[in-house]
Amino acid sequence: MNKPTSAKSRLTLSCGVAALASALALTAPALAQEATVGEVVVTAQKRSENLQDVPLSVASVSGERLQSLFAAGDDILTLSSRVPALYAESSNGRAAPRFYIRGLGNADFDLAASQPVSVIMDDVVMENVVLKSTPLFDLDRVEVLRGPQGTLFGRNTTAGIIKFDTIRPSQTRSARGTATYGSYGTLTLDGGLGAPIIDGVLAARVSALVQRREDWIDNAFTKKNNALGGYEETAVRLQLLFTPTEDFSALLAVHNRSLDGTSAVFRANILTKGGNGLNGNYKRDKVFFDGGGNNPQAYDGSGASLRIEYKLPAATLTSISAYETTNGVSRGDIDGGNMTNGPGFIPFPSDTADGIKDLDQVTQEIRLASDTDGPLSWQVGAYYFDSRMVLRTDPGFVAPTELRHENTSWAVFGQASYQIAEAWKLTAGLRWTSDEKTLTNIVAPIPFAKVNVSDEQVSWDLSAFYDVSDTVGLYGRVARGFRGPTIQGRDVAFFGAPSVAQSETILSWEAGFKSELFDRRVRLNGAVFTYTVNDPQFTAVGGSGNIVRLLNAKEGRALGFELDGEWVVNENLVLTAGYSYADTEIKDSTLAVGVCAQCTVTDPLNSQNRALINGNPFPNAPESIFDVSARFSLPIGNGGELFAYTDWNVQGRTNLFLYESREFYTDGNYEGGLKIGYAREDGAWEAALFARNITDESNVKGGIDFNNNTAFVNEPRVIGVSLTARLR
Repeated sequence: MNKPTSAKSRLTLSCGVAALASALALTAPALAQEATVGEVVVTAQKRSENLQDVPLSVASVSGERLQSLFAAGDDILTLSSRVPALYAESSNGRAAPRFYIRGLGNADFDLAASQPVSVIMDDVVMENVVLKSTPLFDLDRVEVLRGPQGTLFGRNTTAGIIKFDTIRPSQTRSARGTATYGSYGTLTLDGGLGAPIIDGVLAARVSALVQRREDWIDNAFTKKNNALGGYEETAVRLQLLFTPTEDFSALLAVHNRSLDGTSAVFRANILTKGGNGLNGNYKRDKVFFDGGGNNPQAYDGSGASLRIEYKLPAATLTSISAYETTNGVSRGDIDGGNMTNGPGFIPFPSDTADGIKDLDQVTQEIRLASDTDGPLSWQVGAYYFDSRMVLRTDPGFVAPTELRHENTSWAVFGQASYQIAEAWKLTAGLRWTSDEKTLTNIVAPIPFAKVNVSDEQVSWDLSAFYDVSDTVGLYGRVARGFRGPTIQGRDVAFFGAPSVAQSETILSWEAGFKSELFDRRVRLNGAVFTYTVNDPQFTAVGGSGNIVRLLNAKEGRALGFELDGEWVVNENLVLTAGYSYADTEIKDSTLAVGVCAQCTVTDPLNSQNRALINGNPFPNAPESIFDVSARFSLPIGNGGELFAYTDWNVQGRTNLFLYESREFYTDGNYEGGLKIGYAREDGAWEAALFARNITDESNVKGGIDFNNNTAFVNEPRVIGVSLTARLR
């Protein structure tokens, strides 16, 4: 078992990594002073633009950095803390991630939960939390848009957006593939093949993913070795691009995913009352489950989208139609142990299963965007969203509950940018959205009438960009967004009533700079921000009453900053680094929530023994995030190189619940990765050794407080080999 590492020593390690990177920079051979940072193209405003010209805070991840992060078979959660201001966690294993940007997110584990961070895959919104876990493969790039994005991307984006773009078909034959194998039988096969079918008219791309890990965690209660911890995930995608004329294109994409493995692994009483360090009850490769069936999880889903573009004389008309469906279930020993020998005191057993039956999501967007070179550019559009699903909860001690959730939304939007002078550009956007949700009882232990909520809101943003020079720009942005009203029905399965939260609205102010310095060898972008959320939606999860209740605080406030940097020291050494800070605060003098069963609450309590949370940080909102990477190469032979790539991240203090306690928070969690190998300089192929979580840190990622001091941790260290090949 790893000994808990103090925040001071972890800070020392991060500083040491930074110092090592600086030392490498100083000792690297001074070659090719003309080496520069490359142009980064993003579509944060639904147009292809240079990152340096976009008047909002955007981070982009691609190339080797992206490939290294997923080498050990990790899912979308691996992006957590690898981008400034972005955090992610899940108590549902690989099936339902929860995201936070600038501290704003939703800790609700229910499968119908609404999140203020939107996930968009190839221009299609993945609204449900299970859809947000869509496997990532054959990726081109990831963009993280920080701050409200309500004008172009709609409601439920009060925190920001994570946008994924896969490699698309083209008239050029291309192929890429990566195979990795490592500890615990961890295997990843990720690749794509594209080629023209009819020259100039029809092209196709087939992409596939296989990820698997063998069971490696023993169940000491049942005395079964290698009982859980593994998974097998497969996914496939076919894209057809039809271009009969220069003015018309149609891109059809169909995909499928299948997941079968272990859900989250809960571990009873691994936190000692009075402190947040892992104790002797924690053993990474052993649990003591008497229930949960060894925490199985299985999901299957598929979808299709059709993107049509038609170029008019001065504009482009775009239509994006999409359909997604999924089914699945997760089960878990939620108490994390057994009443006979714990570990620790477990007052009662908890064995629960949750699943989705027949989730169907339909989306349609129509957009008309200008296509001229004048000072004015604009786009207008309309959007439709419809989602229907049945959620099934089986508490284990009564008959299962089934509830039907429905959500329909309409919107119209527009955005315009105008170059008012050579150095000045103004952008303004406006969106009207109508959002309606219903909850219907199918099978439940208590009767209740249909619950219906709806709202109509206007979102907008206004920004200005000023070019100080060819390589330095300043911008300011103010934006208003909203998250629609939400219904939570999970407590019905435990003889409670549904709960409702009204819409939350956000007003965000941001000022930033974009720069390329020292003959464009350094890219440094930064932003400062502050925002106020009126009626922020929170979820009181757990507590000694084991409830899941939606609530609105009166207000939430935050301020902070983020920095993103890249330094091309020379042809052989590239450094990247990022840092973010967010000070979040709940503002509600009367809001009180239930507290844990066995932990030490530090908030004041009211007469009902509930914690008053005024002044507390938002749950799962890291105060700081730091990430750094370095790639050093040494040319050898004819067009080859030896290389070393390392990346590290450090997560600052993070409170896990709405209330504060001495147990349920983390501070100074860190992870590092390393890859060493040989590659062709033209990118044709690469062979390497890699390690993820190289120091084998055991970092608490979340907790369960209604029964005992249960927690769950990060993925173990994986050491392996990787092979990558490309044809282009």
